[in-house]
Amino acid sequence: MRFDEYRAHDAIGLAELVAKKAVTPGELLNTALARMAEVNPKINAVTRDMSDLARANPPAGSGPLAGAPYLLKDLGAAYGGVPTTYGSKMFAEVVPAADSAITRLYKAAGLNIFGKTNTPEFGLWPVTEPDLLGPARNPWDLSRTPGGSSGGASAAVSAGIVPAAHASDGGGSIRIPAACCGLFGMKPSRGRVSFSPAGEGWAGASIQHAVTRSVRDSAALLDAVCAPQPGDPYFLAPPERPFLEEAGRDPGKLRIAFSDKALTPGAKIDPEVAEAVREAARLCESLGHTVEEADLPGDHAAMQAAARTAIWASIAANVEAEADRRGRPLQPGELEAGTLDVYQRGKQTLGSDYVRAVQTIHAYGRAAASLFERYDVFLCATLGQPAIPIGWLFEDPAKVVERLFAYMPNTQAFNNSGQPAMSVPLAWSASGLPIGIQFVTPTGDEATLFRLAGQLEKARPWFDRIAPL
Repeated sequence: MRFDEYRAHDAIGLAELVAKKAVTPGELLNTALARMAEVNPKINAVTRDMSDLARANPPAGSGPLAGAPYLLKDLGAAYGGVPTTYGSKMFAEVVPAADSAITRLYKAAGLNIFGKTNTPEFGLWPVTEPDLLGPARNPWDLSRTPGGSSGGASAAVSAGIVPAAHASDGGGSIRIPAACCGLFGMKPSRGRVSFSPAGEGWAGASIQHAVTRSVRDSAALLDAVCAPQPGDPYFLAPPERPFLEEAGRDPGKLRIAFSDKALTPGAKIDPEVAEAVREAARLCESLGHTVEEADLPGDHAAMQAAARTAIWASIAANVEAEADRRGRPLQPGELEAGTLDVYQRGKQTLGSDYVRAVQTIHAYGRAAASLFERYDVFLCATLGQPAIPIGWLFEDPAKVVERLFAYMPNTQAFNNSGQPAMSVPLAWSASGLPIGIQFVTPTGDEATLFRLAGQLEKARPWFDRIAPL
């Protein structure tokens, strides 16, 4: 199969060709591997080639995605017998004995998993520049980040290696790279996708799903994995109908609140991004929705402080669990300097600090949810600015926190509220970089987001906007 033919299809489209016997999964895999060989040296998106496993174990599942090539992020989705590094030297040789639930469900859906994608150490950063794996680069501009922590996934999809890839999101790590790379990125509600056999991530802030070129791929992928597993600490009721069906339904007339401001106190939204938010609001109004300017309630600063405490404690617990498992304490040089600082802060966090942090996070979620007593959807910028240069976040240690929230002021809120949120590639900067627009609904209401996304995809198509790489 020629690359231009391959690139013209999303994952569902490729699976349809397989079902018609117009192409085999092996031929699709060959095209994906050829594209990977061509572009991966430039973008460093795929950090582990598993094509031998893909060839030895051809996809056996069924459904609308069967036969499509697919990539796993090297964090969160274990593949039995293959190291899951978490982007860390400490975990570089840690090999899970079995698949995690999401991997097992992907295989049952017939996805052809052939590699792992780049991620920052433990998914801590909204850029992908780990010491272990090296920086991933943005296909729209190789000097800029593809985002993080699912930066390898977004770079691989944007560059055309695959039409969709696994991703996860603890503070924006699906939506940020989607915004950086001109992709669709849906962060589902807390409890929608199981982390089995692991427990919750970052006090329930983390959730797994995907970055995709099309809305319907995202919907089908979520249908494939939104099955609660035995013993899950929390889960949602099954959707009323398949999300793939929702993506084609009329959303009706929605009440949409919008803000062109930053949620993080003191942060600013780049004027070009703010104008893109206002244009998205006008687009929604032209589609028949009621659109009003409104602020998201809740003490955002208190939530961010509480989230830091939860993340510190979680990282410390994970590092110490691995040290206990292997029977050897953390060694010098096994963690990056920033991660080591987080680990040390986590070790100093009291149990009462963690409980109070979770209480603060839950209070924030209740406050944020109150907006949706009046509105169906909240619209705001995904990022404070387009994709930043590689290295910019860390070049001045005294400014890391300031720069962090100048770049990502609006995503962490919805990890901690537990609400679903999506980044939609509705705008591009004057310099040609993608700008993502974020939409949020009440917990459990991914259906409304998929309906709206399908409508926006028809009104402002992005599928054929191809990165210059």
